[in-house]
Formats: sequence, structure tokens, C-alpha cells
Amino acid sequence: MAVLLGCSLALSAARAQQPESRPAFRVKYIADGTVYLEGGSGGGLAVGQKLVVKRSGTTAPRSGSGEVQASRIIAQLEVVSVAETSAVCEARSLNAPLRVGDMATLVIEEGQPQAQLGGMGTSRKYPQLIAFSAGDPLDEEAREAVPRPQLPEVNRRHGRVGVEYSALAGRNGSSMANRQVGLVARMEMTRIGGSYWNFTGYWRGRLNSRSSGPGTATLNDLLNRTYHLSLNYSNPMSHWVAGVGRLFVPWASSLSTIDGGYLGRRMGQVATLGVFAGTTPDPTSWNYNPNRRIGGTFVNLEGGSFEALRFTSTTGVAISTIGSRPERKFAFFENGLFYKRFVSVYHTLEADAPRDITVGTQTTHTSPGVSRSYLTLRVQPVSRLTLDLSHNYFRDLPTFDPRLVGTGLLDNLLFQGFSGGARLDLPLKISVYSSVGRSSRTGDIRHSWNQLYGITLGEIWGTGIRTDLRYSKFDSSFGRGDYRALSLSRRFGEALRWEVQTGFQNFISPLAAQTHGQFVNTSMDWFLGQHFFLEGGYTWQRGDQQNYDQWFMVLGRRF
Repeated sequence: MAVLLGCSLALSAARAQQPESRPAFRVKYIADGTVYLEGGSGGGLAVGQKLVVKRSGTTAPRSGSGEVQASRIIAQLEVVSVAETSAVCEARSLNAPLRVGDMATLVIEEGQPQAQLGGMGTSRKYPQLIAFSAGDPLDEEAREAVPRPQLPEVNRRHGRVGVEYSALAGRNGSSMANRQVGLVARMEMTRIGGSYWNFTGYWRGRLNSRSSGPGTATLNDLLNRTYHLSLNYSNPMSHWVAGVGRLFVPWASSLSTIDGGYLGRRMGQVATLGVFAGTTPDPTSWNYNPNRRIGGTFVNLEGGSFEALRFTSTTGVAISTIGSRPERKFAFFENGLFYKRFVSVYHTLEADAPRDITVGTQTTHTSPGVSRSYLTLRVQPVSRLTLDLSHNYFRDLPTFDPRLVGTGLLDNLLFQGFSGGARLDLPLKISVYSSVGRSSRTGDIRHSWNQLYGITLGEIWGTGIRTDLRYSKFDSSFGRGDYRALSLSRRFGEALRWEVQTGFQNFISPLAAQTHGQFVNTSMDWFLGQHFFLEGGYTWQRGDQQNYDQWFMVLGRRF
């Protein structure tokens, strides 16, 4: 008995003398409250873990007289991002300035599983186990040490780049003729190189062109100006945000697309202050002018949660020029209030400062006032039904390109006054939608009704063809007419996609001389193996102003 008691006491003493084993990671870089460690998921670090930085050789008081040299905690860290061999931490509290070379260790409750795993080597001395009805505690402990996989959005690169050749030939006596070589790019690159830069969007442009006859933009040329391609920076651990390319200003999308950029700085958790500048290439803008330049500043306030109530509010001022000639000074406001997916309210408004407009030798002075306003209320009482109520107002005549009326991209610009709409998703992948409004512009001789009706068939009779058919009739102070549009699309597995769109439009307006037109636009997209693709298309356009046939072909590489 005495021998057993002696062995027990010796074993207890050995365990008491065993030093605490906790992983330690060296601080290799410090920047603006962010700490970079040597060691990442390969060393067992994971997002959310907490560490402490201790420094030895600091002086600590001792009871009685004198002082003693001891270690004390100088910082507490929390892991916010990890890679295989490095980790990014946020300093939660600092009792002294951090230095490169300091060692960070996991806090006790998170270091113990690592220490236990470290003692399981060849000695095969496992921690004491308790029987459970389900699960294996050893597996659960080991699972904590398995490096977490890299986030899927980090360094994700998908896209394609191709060379395009297109040709155009005039018809019905038109002398239009054109041949072009260009580039096509579609990009989806996120967290490039582990950073917070993203490169996304679609772009189609010319390298060279040979043409004869009038150089009028075709339907495809106009559609190419509506696409976006931009390089953006958004780091949740940084106060700065930025973007450059063909894009929307994120907090002021009502300003339409710009070729330019923006720069913003977050002020706390709610506010963002920013500036922007660029040109206005989008022909679907209500005040489209390809020679316009615009620049301004804004402040945005946003808060809430997507799971509950959320709000956003933007206020800004801007100035625009046509070439080098000043055009407008205006203020803009964009506000939204959202409650889950149930209800949303969105309003945008532009108000002009007084200005002088000179046409020839005549100068007209305009008074300050609202130049553009759009308000919409949307309610989704059930998942299959959406109701909306809108009000649209223009002080001046819109200057969008009327050749896009039949594409459906201008539906929100073809009426003024109040309108109401609904969309109902039916079984068998069928959806019906409608919008009806009454134009009530001050000075109109009579009120007029604007109508839009449409139906979407997710699949026609088991063929896999998706169909959308719509009809619109509009009558306002700046134009009246109607259009009918039909689009068909079909996927053949994952390698081939086919699409066709056709439309008929009648548009009478002081904005343009063209009053009648029809078009057919078809395209095909084919993946050639794993790395290449072939794209082709054909456009048939007939109307009072333009009559031509156009085809294009793109050959490129996917990655």
C-alpha cells in the first residue's frame, strides 16, 4: 500500500511540473490596429479565435517592498482572416504598443484542445475519456485542429476573353457598310491575390473599324454601352472604398452609369463620405448625352439588417458639363426603406439650381426646381405575389435613345404620373405581370393611360425553351406609341446556349425622327471543351431610319 501511495504522489508531482503547452505565433507586421501573424490555418488558427500577447521583463509590483520582473498581457487579439501560413488579427485592447517579434498565444480555453492534441504523439497517452451515447470526443477534438479551407470567394477567378469580328451591310437602298475587329471580356475575379480587390462585369469594344456610308450607331452598339465592367475595393477592415471602370456609384445608382470612378471613406458604422467623376455613356439614361461629364460629392447613411428593418439615405451635389461648357448644378437625393422581403420604399430626386440656357442668340433663364423624381412602393405579401405603386416625374423632355424602346430597357421612362403593377408566379413556371398608369403632367390637354402586359413561360411544352412576351402602349407629353417584344432562350446542357429577341415598335416624339422599326436579334454561346468558347450572332433591323443586317463571331478562352 505504501508503494502504491508513493507512486501516486510522484505521478501527481510530475503532472504539476509539466509546463502548459499552448501554440504561440510571432507578430510579423502591424498596421493601423491590424496585426499579421506568422502562422495560419496550417498551425490550427481559425477565424474567431482569441489570442493574448505577453511581454516578459516588465516590472510588476510585489506585496511588501521591492519589485519583481514578470510577464504581463499587453494586447488581446481576435482572428478575422486566415491563410495557410499567415493570419490577420484585430487588436481588441492594447495596454502597450505592439512590436514586431512579440509572441501571441491562444487563450486558455482555446489553447487546451491544441495542447492535448500535441501530447498525443507516439506516447499514445490520450486525455481521459467519458462515454457518450453519440459522437467520439477524440474525433471532435482532432477536428478543431484541421485547417479550415480557404473561403470560396478568395482569389476566385472565372471569366473569358475573346476576339470578335463583325460585319454590317445596309439594305433597302441604305449605303451603310462596316467591318470591325474588337475584344470581348467577361470577368468574375474576387479577392484577387487574397486582397479585397474585385474585378467583375462584361465589356465589348472595338480595336479597329472600316466603314462607308453614314456612321450611325447600331442596336448592338447601343446595348454594349449598357454593360458594366469595374475594379472595386471593399475591405471590411478598412475605412476606404473605391471603384473604377464602367459602373454605378453604389450609393447613388439613380445617376445612371458612368465611365469613371468613385472614392469613399467610411465614417464609423453608419456613414460614408465620397466623391465621383466620369462621363455618361448609357443610352438608357433619362438625360442621355454621350458628351456629358459629371462630378460630385455625396454622403450616405445606412443601417439595419437584411433580416429585419434596413434603411439607406444618400444626399449629394454634382455639376455636369457638355464638353467644356457648364450645363447643370444640381442636388440629388436617394432614399430607401426596407423590411425583410415584405415591403420596400424607394425614392430618388434631382433638383436643379437656376441656370441660363443659350440656344443661338437667345438666352433662357430657368428657375430652381425638381427636374426628376421617381417613387416606388413594393409589397410582397406572399412569395408568389408582388404589388407595386409608382410615381414618375420629368420637368424636361427625356433624352434616352428611342431605338431601345422595343428592348424593354426604357419601360420606366415612357410614362409620367402614377402607375400600379403586379407580378404573379403561377405553377408550371408561369409568371404574369402588368403595369397600368395614368399620365397627369401639368399642362397636358388630356389625361392618358399607359399600359404594360407580359407573360413569362419558364418552359414551353417540355422543350426547355424559356419565353417572355410583352406588350406596352404609352402616351405622354414627350412621346406616344406602342411596342411588342418576344424573347426565347434555350440551354442545351452546360455547353450550349441559344437566345433570340424580336420586337416591333412605333414611337412618335420630338426626340427622334424614327417612328417605326422592327428587329430580330439572335445569339449563340458554345463552350468548346474546358478552355475555349465560340459565340456568334445575327441582327436584322428594318425601320424608317436604319435598314441593315449585321453578324458577329467571337472566339476566345475561358478560365
